[in-house]
Amino acid sequence: MIELDPDRIATDAGATILQRGDEGRPERAVIDSREATSGDLFFGLPGARTDGGRFAESVLAAGAWGVVAGPAWAAELASSGRHPGWIYAADDPLAALQRLARAWRRRIGCPLVGITGSTGKTTAKDITRSILPRRVHASPENFNTEIGMPLALLSAPLETEVLVMEMAMRGKGQIAELCEIAEPDVAAITNIGPVHLELLGTVEAIAEAKAEILQGLKRTGQAVIPVGAEELTPHLSDWLQTTTFGAGGDVHAADVRVATERTEALVSTPLGEAEFSFPFEEAHNLSNALCAIAIGTAVGIDPREMAPLTSRIQFSRLRGERVQLQGEILLLNDCYNANPISMRAAIDHLASMPARRRRVGILGGMAELGPDAPGFHAEIAAHARANGIGPLIGVGELAREYEPDEWAPDPLAGATLAERILGPGDVALVKGSRSVGLEELTDALRARLGEVEA
Repeated sequence: MIELDPDRIATDAGATILQRGDEGRPERAVIDSREATSGDLFFGLPGARTDGGRFAESVLAAGAWGVVAGPAWAAELASSGRHPGWIYAADDPLAALQRLARAWRRRIGCPLVGITGSTGKTTAKDITRSILPRRVHASPENFNTEIGMPLALLSAPLETEVLVMEMAMRGKGQIAELCEIAEPDVAAITNIGPVHLELLGTVEAIAEAKAEILQGLKRTGQAVIPVGAEELTPHLSDWLQTTTFGAGGDVHAADVRVATERTEALVSTPLGEAEFSFPFEEAHNLSNALCAIAIGTAVGIDPREMAPLTSRIQFSRLRGERVQLQGEILLLNDCYNANPISMRAAIDHLASMPARRRRVGILGGMAELGPDAPGFHAEIAAHARANGIGPLIGVGELAREYEPDEWAPDPLAGATLAERILGPGDVALVKGSRSVGLEELTDALRARLGEVEA
């Protein structure tokens, strides 16, 4: 519940009340009229195709607590008097949503952690949410934009003790905008790499855009950054309190032991050390876990409080998911997204896995790499082959750049190809940029070959 009274909502959102409803409180904020139910506060956002304000009447008719819409839509709805509920007019409903989210974040008043990075930010968020021994509210799935993050904030209970928000970046100024809304106390950057080169041009420009999260900190804020991230050095202020993670950092792992679906390590932090047992085996996820532990350290939590909670770690869908198919075929379903950093890490993990027959790469293209995209794809293919991965199956137009052994134009055709090629004892990695839609391929293989329940 958003425990702000209706008049306070108007003030905080910068909106005008055109019709008053009951004196209760809204249960949640929504932007999709199809999801709006009794008790919801609907924001009619303008879009490229239509203005969400046109659906305000149907939302109130469905029993919504209230609506925030552009002045024309709100005035027309209020003058009709056909439906009860609060009607707010806002010149910019998106800005109203963001302002209200900031006000609610201030009302909760707990530390807020912002997480960004070229790769691993969702996984680091998932681990942070799991291991902090506090009442944690984290942004779900991909609620990491100028629309999604405010909705995530407004869904936080008042009794939340730590807020963990993922922050996405597709261009300069976007993370700064998110920081204006969230006002982070801790800013974590998982890594910097060649992601969104098509938009920003250079890795240095990417680092500058990611570093906006550091500029968004208060004077008492703390930064969590990877060891050796030289691209971030120009953006580290003298006053900034910094915790580093990784080999040789403030938070680092020693005596690392890896087994099937498990990694154990002694983790040292500025607040002490503890033995951790993580439910994964990938080396890149250990880096994400160290980032999460460093976040915990930044908010003053002893690692001995975090270590017993690793069993709660659950990753978001399509990230490193193991799918055992009939016929002794194992899929590593890591198709949420891809870039040169995450693709190389996934291939390294595949190469380290025991396989009775072959290690197969089912690879979609990597988007937004700019004019150097062919070179990045060629490097990934060479890295895969040098590590004994093969055959390589390319899916989608960009995947031609891998010069794969087999190629399919789309995910369903790729599933047909994979169904023919895969055999007993194979381990196959499925990975590509989100735009390729490789989840269709894995879903098709599950349906056609049958999944073995764990």
